[in-house]
Amino acid sequence: MTAAVLAPPPAPAPERPSPSLGPRRAVGLVVLLAALVAAMAASLAFGANPLPFGAVRDGLLTKDGTEASLIVWDLRIPRTIAGLAVGAAFGVAGALVQALTRNPLADPGILGVNAGAGFAVTLGVGIFGVASVSGYVWFAFVGAAFATGLVYLIGAAGGGGASPITLVLAGVALAAVLGGVQQFLTLIDPTTFDRLRSWGVGSIDSTSLDDTLAVLPFLAVGLLVALALSGALNAVALGDDLATSLGTNILRTRVLGIVAVTLLAGGGTALTGGIGFVGLMVPHVVRWFTGPDQRWVIAYSAVAAPVLVLVADVVGRVLGRPGEIQVGIVTAVIGAPVLIALVRRQKASGL
Repeated sequence: MTAAVLAPPPAPAPERPSPSLGPRRAVGLVVLLAALVAAMAASLAFGANPLPFGAVRDGLLTKDGTEASLIVWDLRIPRTIAGLAVGAAFGVAGALVQALTRNPLADPGILGVNAGAGFAVTLGVGIFGVASVSGYVWFAFVGAAFATGLVYLIGAAGGGGASPITLVLAGVALAAVLGGVQQFLTLIDPTTFDRLRSWGVGSIDSTSLDDTLAVLPFLAVGLLVALALSGALNAVALGDDLATSLGTNILRTRVLGIVAVTLLAGGGTALTGGIGFVGLMVPHVVRWFTGPDQRWVIAYSAVAAPVLVLVADVVGRVLGRPGEIQVGIVTAVIGAPVLIALVRRQKASGL
Protein backbone atom coordinates (compact mmCIF):
# COMPACT_ATOMS: atom_id res chain seq x y z
CA MET A 1 0.00 0.00 0.00
CA THR A 2 1.48 3.25 -1.11
CA ALA A 3 1.72 5.79 1.68
CA ALA A 4 0.01 9.04 0.92
CA VAL A 5 2.22 12.08 0.93
CA LEU A 6 0.60 14.86 2.86
CA ALA A 7 1.50 18.30 1.61
CA PRO A 8 2.02 20.89 4.32
CA PRO A 9 -0.80 23.38 4.67
CA PRO A 10 -0.23 26.62 2.80
CA ALA A 11 1.29 29.39 4.90
CA PRO A 12 -1.10 32.20 5.69
CA ALA A 13 -0.61 35.25 3.57
CA PRO A 14 1.22 37.99 5.45
CA GLU A 15 -0.98 40.76 6.68
CA ARG A 16 -0.39 43.85 4.60
CA PRO A 17 0.05 47.07 6.52
CA SER A 18 -2.61 49.64 5.98
CA PRO A 19 -1.55 52.06 3.24
CA SER A 20 -2.60 54.96 5.44
CA LEU A 21 -0.44 53.87 8.40
CA GLY A 22 2.77 55.53 7.16
CA PRO A 23 1.24 58.97 6.52
CA ARG A 24 -0.71 58.70 9.76
CA ARG A 25 2.51 58.06 11.69
CA ALA A 26 4.22 61.03 10.07
CA VAL A 27 1.27 63.32 10.76
CA GLY A 28 1.10 62.09 14.34
CA LEU A 29 4.79 62.83 14.86
CA VAL A 30 4.30 66.37 13.54
CA VAL A 31 1.36 66.82 15.94
CA LEU A 32 3.51 65.58 18.82
CA LEU A 33 6.29 68.00 17.91
CA ALA A 34 3.74 70.84 17.95
CA ALA A 35 2.53 69.64 21.35
CA LEU A 36 6.13 69.61 22.57
CA VAL A 37 6.62 73.22 21.48
CA ALA A 38 3.40 74.18 23.28
CA ALA A 39 4.52 72.35 26.44
CA MET A 40 7.86 74.17 26.35
CA ALA A 41 6.08 77.50 25.98
CA ALA A 42 3.79 76.65 28.91
CA SER A 43 6.81 75.68 31.00
CA LEU A 44 8.32 79.10 30.38
CA ALA A 45 5.06 81.02 30.85
CA PHE A 46 3.58 79.42 33.98
CA GLY A 47 5.08 78.89 37.38
CA ALA A 48 4.73 79.22 41.11
CA ASN A 49 5.50 82.93 40.69
CA PRO A 50 2.79 84.21 38.29
CA LEU A 51 4.11 86.58 35.67
CA PRO A 52 2.19 88.39 32.91
CA PHE A 53 2.82 86.99 29.45
CA GLY A 54 4.32 90.30 28.38
CA ALA A 55 6.85 90.17 31.20
CA VAL A 56 7.77 86.59 30.31
CA ARG A 57 8.28 87.57 26.68
CA ASP A 58 10.38 90.60 27.58
CA GLY A 59 12.42 88.60 30.09
CA LEU A 60 13.07 85.92 27.48
CA LEU A 61 14.14 88.36 24.78
CA THR A 62 16.13 90.71 27.00
CA LYS A 63 18.44 89.34 29.65
CA ASP A 64 18.62 92.59 31.61
CA GLY A 65 18.63 91.45 35.25
CA THR A 66 14.99 92.28 35.95
CA GLU A 67 12.88 89.95 38.08
CA ALA A 68 11.15 88.47 35.04
CA SER A 69 14.47 87.95 33.25
CA LEU A 70 16.03 86.23 36.27
CA ILE A 71 13.02 83.94 36.73
CA VAL A 72 12.92 82.96 33.07
CA TRP A 73 16.65 82.48 32.51
CA ASP A 74 17.78 81.17 35.91
CA LEU A 75 14.76 79.03 36.83
CA ARG A 76 12.38 78.22 34.02
CA ILE A 77 14.73 77.68 31.09
CA PRO A 78 17.02 75.24 32.99
CA ARG A 79 14.08 73.19 34.28
CA THR A 80 12.47 73.15 30.82
CA ILE A 81 15.67 71.79 29.26
CA ALA A 82 15.95 69.26 32.08
CA GLY A 83 12.36 68.16 31.50
CA LEU A 84 13.07 67.69 27.81
CA ALA A 85 16.18 65.63 28.51
CA VAL A 86 14.86 63.33 31.23
CA GLY A 87 11.48 62.94 29.56
CA ALA A 88 13.09 61.62 26.39
CA ALA A 89 15.47 59.47 28.44
CA PHE A 90 12.80 57.76 30.55
CA GLY A 91 10.39 57.39 27.62
CA VAL A 92 12.93 55.72 25.33
CA ALA A 93 14.32 53.60 28.19
CA GLY A 94 10.80 52.32 28.81
CA ALA A 95 10.33 51.48 25.13
CA LEU A 96 13.64 49.57 25.14
CA VAL A 97 12.78 47.60 28.27
CA GLN A 98 9.38 46.65 26.91
CA ALA A 99 10.90 45.55 23.59
CA LEU A 100 13.76 43.58 25.16
CA THR A 101 11.49 41.74 27.60
CA ARG A 102 8.55 41.49 25.16
CA ASN A 103 6.42 42.75 28.03
CA PRO A 104 4.21 45.80 27.29
CA LEU A 105 3.80 46.51 31.03
CA ALA A 106 7.51 46.77 31.88
CA ASP A 107 9.55 49.91 32.47
CA PRO A 108 12.85 50.85 34.15
CA GLY A 109 11.01 51.51 37.44
CA ILE A 110 9.20 48.18 37.53
CA LEU A 111 12.41 46.32 36.63
CA GLY A 112 14.31 48.04 39.44
CA VAL A 113 16.67 50.06 37.23
CA ASN A 114 15.66 53.42 38.71
CA ALA A 115 15.80 52.00 42.24
CA GLY A 116 19.31 50.68 41.63
CA ALA A 117 20.48 54.04 40.33
CA GLY A 118 18.85 55.89 43.23
CA PHE A 119 20.33 53.51 45.81
CA ALA A 120 23.83 53.92 44.37
CA VAL A 121 23.48 57.71 44.40
CA THR A 122 22.38 57.57 48.03
CA LEU A 123 25.48 55.56 48.90
CA GLY A 124 27.63 58.03 46.99
CA VAL A 125 26.22 60.96 48.95
CA GLY A 126 26.34 59.25 52.35
CA ILE A 127 29.67 57.44 52.13
CA PHE A 128 31.75 59.38 49.61
CA GLY A 129 30.27 62.84 50.13
CA VAL A 130 29.33 63.37 46.48
CA ALA A 131 27.51 66.69 46.16
CA SER A 132 27.11 67.35 42.43
CA VAL A 133 25.24 65.76 39.55
CA SER A 134 28.52 65.21 37.69
CA GLY A 135 29.47 62.96 40.61
CA TYR A 136 26.00 61.42 40.99
CA VAL A 137 25.95 60.21 37.41
CA TRP A 138 28.72 57.63 37.78
CA PHE A 139 27.09 56.09 40.83
CA ALA A 140 23.77 56.09 39.02
CA PHE A 141 25.23 54.23 36.04
CA VAL A 142 26.82 51.59 38.27
CA GLY A 143 23.62 51.16 40.27
CA ALA A 144 21.44 50.94 37.17
CA ALA A 145 23.73 48.35 35.56
CA PHE A 146 23.92 46.34 38.79
CA ALA A 147 20.14 46.31 39.20
CA THR A 148 19.58 45.32 35.55
CA GLY A 149 22.06 42.44 35.77
CA LEU A 150 20.72 41.25 39.11
CA VAL A 151 17.11 41.27 37.88
CA TYR A 152 18.09 39.15 34.88
CA LEU A 153 20.02 36.72 37.09
CA ILE A 154 17.12 36.36 39.51
CA GLY A 155 14.60 36.06 36.68
CA ALA A 156 16.64 33.34 34.97
CA ALA A 157 17.29 31.35 38.16
CA GLY A 158 15.72 27.92 38.29
CA GLY A 159 15.95 27.21 34.55
CA GLY A 160 13.56 28.07 31.78
CA GLY A 161 15.13 31.42 31.03
CA ALA A 162 14.07 34.87 32.14
CA SER A 163 10.41 35.12 31.22
CA PRO A 164 8.61 38.49 31.25
CA ILE A 165 6.67 37.48 34.39
CA THR A 166 9.76 36.46 36.36
CA LEU A 167 11.60 39.60 35.29
CA VAL A 168 8.77 41.83 36.51
CA LEU A 169 8.48 39.96 39.82
CA ALA A 170 12.25 40.11 40.35
CA GLY A 171 12.32 43.80 39.45
CA VAL A 172 9.48 44.73 41.79
CA ALA A 173 11.08 42.78 44.65
CA LEU A 174 14.51 44.33 44.08
CA ALA A 175 13.05 47.84 43.80
CA ALA A 176 11.20 47.35 47.10
CA VAL A 177 14.34 46.18 48.88
CA LEU A 178 16.61 48.90 47.51
CA GLY A 179 13.96 51.56 48.07
CA GLY A 180 13.52 50.46 51.69
CA VAL A 181 17.26 50.55 52.39
CA GLN A 182 17.50 53.95 50.72
CA GLN A 183 14.71 55.35 52.90
CA PHE A 184 16.37 53.88 56.00
CA LEU A 185 19.66 55.60 55.19
CA THR A 186 17.98 58.96 54.64
CA LEU A 187 16.10 58.69 57.95
CA ILE A 188 19.11 57.90 60.11
CA ASP A 189 21.03 60.93 58.79
CA PRO A 190 18.48 63.56 57.64
CA THR A 191 21.06 66.36 57.45
CA THR A 192 23.34 64.59 54.99
CA PHE A 193 20.48 63.43 52.80
CA ASP A 194 18.32 66.55 53.00
CA ARG A 195 18.89 67.47 49.34
CA LEU A 196 17.87 63.97 48.25
CA ARG A 197 14.37 64.20 49.72
CA SER A 198 12.76 66.04 46.81
CA TRP A 199 15.16 64.38 44.38
CA GLY A 200 13.98 60.96 45.52
CA VAL A 201 10.40 61.53 44.33
CA GLY A 202 11.46 63.01 41.00
CA SER A 203 12.01 66.74 40.81
CA ILE A 204 13.34 69.13 38.17
CA ASP A 205 12.82 72.36 40.13
CA SER A 206 16.40 72.60 41.44
CA THR A 207 18.19 71.33 38.33
CA SER A 208 20.72 73.77 36.94
CA LEU A 209 21.76 74.09 33.33
CA ASP A 210 25.27 72.93 34.23
CA ASP A 211 23.82 69.76 35.78
CA THR A 212 21.86 69.01 32.61
CA LEU A 213 24.86 69.64 30.37
CA ALA A 214 26.94 67.25 32.50
CA VAL A 215 24.47 64.40 31.89
CA LEU A 216 23.37 65.30 28.34
CA PRO A 217 26.23 63.50 26.49
CA PHE A 218 25.35 60.20 28.18
CA LEU A 219 21.67 60.61 27.35
CA ALA A 220 22.52 61.48 23.73
CA VAL A 221 24.63 58.32 23.36
CA GLY A 222 21.83 56.24 24.89
CA LEU A 223 19.29 57.72 22.46
CA LEU A 224 21.56 57.06 19.46
CA VAL A 225 22.11 53.45 20.52
CA ALA A 226 18.35 52.99 20.97
CA LEU A 227 17.64 54.34 17.50
CA ALA A 228 20.35 52.12 16.00
CA LEU A 229 18.79 49.05 17.67
CA SER A 230 15.22 49.79 16.61
CA GLY A 231 15.35 47.56 13.52
CA ALA A 232 16.86 44.64 15.43
CA LEU A 233 14.22 45.02 18.15
CA ASN A 234 11.52 44.40 15.54
CA ALA A 235 13.15 41.04 14.86
CA VAL A 236 13.50 40.26 18.58
CA ALA A 237 9.75 40.68 18.94
CA LEU A 238 9.30 37.65 16.65
CA GLY A 239 11.13 35.36 19.09
CA ASP A 240 14.78 34.42 19.50
CA ASP A 241 14.79 31.54 17.00
CA LEU A 242 13.11 33.46 14.20
CA ALA A 243 15.17 36.58 14.90
CA THR A 244 18.37 34.53 14.66
CA SER A 245 17.22 32.97 11.38
CA LEU A 246 16.69 36.49 10.04
CA GLY A 247 20.31 37.36 10.82
CA THR A 248 19.82 39.29 14.06
CA ASN A 249 22.53 38.92 16.68
CA ILE A 250 20.37 38.43 19.78
CA LEU A 251 23.20 38.66 22.31
CA ARG A 252 24.60 41.86 20.83
CA THR A 253 21.14 43.42 20.63
CA ARG A 254 20.40 42.66 24.28
CA VAL A 255 23.79 43.82 25.52
CA LEU A 256 23.57 47.09 23.62
CA GLY A 257 19.97 47.47 24.76
CA ILE A 258 21.02 47.09 28.39
CA VAL A 259 23.81 49.63 27.83
CA ALA A 260 21.31 52.10 26.36
CA VAL A 261 18.84 51.56 29.23
CA THR A 262 21.65 52.05 31.75
CA LEU A 263 22.75 55.31 30.13
CA LEU A 264 19.20 56.66 29.79
CA ALA A 265 17.69 55.55 33.09
CA GLY A 266 20.90 56.06 35.06
CA GLY A 267 21.55 59.52 33.62
CA GLY A 268 17.94 60.61 34.04
CA THR A 269 17.82 59.37 37.64
CA ALA A 270 21.10 61.10 38.47
CA LEU A 271 19.70 64.38 37.16
CA THR A 272 16.18 64.45 38.58
CA GLY A 273 15.59 61.26 40.54
CA GLY A 274 13.23 58.56 39.36
CA ILE A 275 10.14 59.99 37.65
CA GLY A 276 7.68 57.14 37.79
CA PHE A 277 5.26 55.85 35.14
CA VAL A 278 6.77 57.84 32.25
CA GLY A 279 8.60 54.84 30.84
CA LEU A 280 5.51 52.67 31.29
CA MET A 281 2.74 54.94 30.02
CA VAL A 282 4.29 56.66 27.04
CA PRO A 283 5.61 53.69 24.98
CA HIS A 284 2.44 51.72 25.66
CA VAL A 285 0.13 54.53 24.61
CA VAL A 286 2.09 55.49 21.49
CA ARG A 287 1.90 51.89 20.22
CA TRP A 288 -1.85 52.40 19.87
CA PHE A 289 -1.02 54.89 17.10
CA THR A 290 2.24 53.54 15.66
CA GLY A 291 1.72 49.80 15.85
CA PRO A 292 4.54 47.50 16.99
CA ASP A 293 7.27 48.97 14.74
CA GLN A 294 9.98 49.89 17.25
CA ARG A 295 11.46 52.52 14.96
CA TRP A 296 8.29 54.58 15.30
CA VAL A 297 7.70 53.63 18.94
CA ILE A 298 11.14 54.94 19.96
CA ALA A 299 10.77 58.11 17.87
CA TYR A 300 7.30 58.82 19.26
CA SER A 301 8.41 58.07 22.85
CA ALA A 302 11.35 60.47 22.55
CA VAL A 303 8.89 63.28 21.75
CA ALA A 304 5.78 62.31 23.73
CA ALA A 305 7.53 61.62 27.04
CA PRO A 306 8.96 65.18 27.37
CA VAL A 307 5.45 66.50 26.70
CA LEU A 308 4.14 64.47 29.65
CA VAL A 309 6.98 65.55 31.95
CA LEU A 310 6.70 69.25 31.09
CA VAL A 311 2.90 69.30 31.39
CA ALA A 312 3.09 67.48 34.74
CA ASP A 313 5.69 69.98 35.94
CA VAL A 314 3.49 72.94 34.95
CA VAL A 315 0.49 71.36 36.68
CA GLY A 316 2.54 70.86 39.83
CA ARG A 317 3.70 74.47 39.81
CA VAL A 318 0.24 75.91 39.23
CA LEU A 319 -1.67 73.70 41.67
CA GLY A 320 0.97 73.98 44.39
CA ARG A 321 1.19 77.78 44.51
CA PRO A 322 2.92 79.41 46.29
CA GLY A 323 4.95 76.20 46.62
CA GLU A 324 5.33 73.39 44.11
CA ILE A 325 4.37 69.74 43.71
CA GLN A 326 7.25 67.62 42.42
CA VAL A 327 6.81 66.32 38.90
CA GLY A 328 7.28 62.70 40.04
CA ILE A 329 4.21 63.01 42.27
CA VAL A 330 2.08 64.41 39.46
CA THR A 331 3.13 61.69 36.99
CA ALA A 332 2.33 59.07 39.64
CA VAL A 333 -1.16 60.53 40.14
CA ILE A 334 -1.67 60.46 36.37
CA GLY A 335 0.04 57.12 35.87
CA ALA A 336 -1.76 55.03 38.47
CA PRO A 337 -5.20 55.27 36.76
CA VAL A 338 -3.55 54.72 33.38
CA LEU A 339 -1.83 51.58 34.70
CA ILE A 340 -5.14 50.28 36.03
CA ALA A 341 -6.75 50.93 32.64
CA LEU A 342 -3.92 49.10 30.88
CA VAL A 343 -4.22 46.09 33.16
CA ARG A 344 -7.99 45.94 32.63
CA ARG A 345 -7.63 45.92 28.85
CA GLN A 346 -8.32 42.47 27.47
CA LYS A 347 -5.47 42.78 25.01
CA ALA A 348 -2.40 44.89 25.63
CA SER A 349 -0.93 46.74 22.70
CA GLY A 350 1.28 44.40 20.71
CA LEU A 351 5.04 44.44 20.72
